[in-house]
Amino acid sequence: MSPQQTVPEVLYEVRSGFQSKVKTLDNPVRHPLLFIYEIIQWQFQLFFNVFQWFADKLFSPSPPGPSTRLGRPKIAIIGAGITGVTSAAHCIGHGFDVVIFEAGGKNSLGGIWSKVNNTSSLQIHSFMYRFHPSVKWQHGYPDRQQIISQVRQLWERYGLDTRTKFNTKVEKVYKDEKGRWVINNPANGRFEGVIAAVGTCGDPKMPRMDGMDKFKNPIYHSSQLTGVDAKGKSMIIIGGGASAVEALEYASEEGASKIYILSRSDKWIIPRNWVIDILLSLNIWGQETMLSVIPEALLKKFFYRDLQDLAPSDKGIFMDTPMVNSDVMDKLRSGQAEWIRCDIETFTENGVLVNKRDKGVPKGGPGKQVHIAGDMVVMATGYKRPSLSFLPDDCFKEPYGPPNWYLQTFPPQHPSISAINCTYLSAIGTVGNWHIGIYTRILLMFLVDPLTRPSTFWMERWIDMTKLLKATAPTGAFDFFTYLELIWWFVFCVTINPFRWKWVTFVFFGLGFALPKHVVTAEDQIRNGMGFAEADEEGRDVGKSF
Repeated sequence: MSPQQTVPEVLYEVRSGFQSKVKTLDNPVRHPLLFIYEIIQWQFQLFFNVFQWFADKLFSPSPPGPSTRLGRPKIAIIGAGITGVTSAAHCIGHGFDVVIFEAGGKNSLGGIWSKVNNTSSLQIHSFMYRFHPSVKWQHGYPDRQQIISQVRQLWERYGLDTRTKFNTKVEKVYKDEKGRWVINNPANGRFEGVIAAVGTCGDPKMPRMDGMDKFKNPIYHSSQLTGVDAKGKSMIIIGGGASAVEALEYASEEGASKIYILSRSDKWIIPRNWVIDILLSLNIWGQETMLSVIPEALLKKFFYRDLQDLAPSDKGIFMDTPMVNSDVMDKLRSGQAEWIRCDIETFTENGVLVNKRDKGVPKGGPGKQVHIAGDMVVMATGYKRPSLSFLPDDCFKEPYGPPNWYLQTFPPQHPSISAINCTYLSAIGTVGNWHIGIYTRILLMFLVDPLTRPSTFWMERWIDMTKLLKATAPTGAFDFFTYLELIWWFVFCVTINPFRWKWVTFVFFGLGFALPKHVVTAEDQIRNGMGFAEADEEGRDVGKSF
């Protein structure tokens, strides 16, 4: 169901899908529960496909024609990952010119997804990974190739291939004499707004550990497993996060004989179930509360079951980003994989020597020395966080440095800068969803309408208010949030200022840009009559509203 399909074509595809699905259903008499489950799954997939088609038709901004002249404000976008490409597509679709600056080559298009293994796939359901309305997923959990394909299609559909500068590392962002942004040097142009989209995952993190040189077998980073032969071999995975789970899945698919996961701490694991994932993201407080014991107890009883020893005892589920995976439990129960809570002491010639600890014993605490033998070691140690140091120094002024920014992305000193998906630490929800477009349109609103642009004073007061509301959180106010809390931030931002009301449908749905723009034009005429500058002549990085 491509974005260009007509209604009859969609209906024909739905009918064909129904006919093929009927042929593969289990016998309702012999397997009634499985039959009902398959029917429900098929109905959801049918609804999802129809939803995707309507979402594209209703909410995707139209790509400009070849002769369309895009206007200002012009936006500089730093990073060509999912966030950078998506925000650029929204800007272009609403008539604003952009330039994307990407430090890597063309093969870096797609950000972190361009670096992971070919077998890596989305851990959450694609219903929660709709980074642009035109995205069309064929499956609930698309793999790396499908995700990169969707990013590339979006990049080409909105003409971003001619607006992207590859192999251009951004080292500094500063203003010229007229208050416009310069990226590295004036040869790259001048811009009214900046979107930093460098993400949170940069180059692979490969720490050195004692005795690594002694190990006679290969050592890989978890992102470099494509093509590695693991069949019949034992694999030691160092790390207990999402990268470890991906390495576990790779080893299992390749037929590894035994998989050991060496983790320093326990981490919450939640099922790969879109209903449960959405319910958890609906905690509007965005923090651990007295009610958090309910989902935690349910997870232990119905998901962990006999593996409750793996559930964290020192932190709640709303304190850190959980891993989303169901298969890991099955592999642990079958004995194919083993989860070991431990500290790494040293590598040996044929394995790793660890200090195995009991549940509740802190890192570095007492335990039993155990030797784990393996044919290969995979360092699931994650990625280095890309630096935002290219932004102006005053963006990092304490106590309002990242992630303590307005809506977590706008530095209080610069309402014309938005660092989307760059500053968060932990969350329940997703970084690749509708909020990318909302953040982008809030920035466009600030740039176009000076009466909506908040001052530094009021942005700092919002940050202080959020810290106060989350004063009892076991983490920092902005160190963890949920998707519903993020939506609350957006709603508060738009409703607190009456001058933003006219932008509601544009900010949340990308619809109705012309009406508020006409109002701004009328306001310009009034300003002219009173002897004030027009909106386009005022400093777009200077906020005077609230």
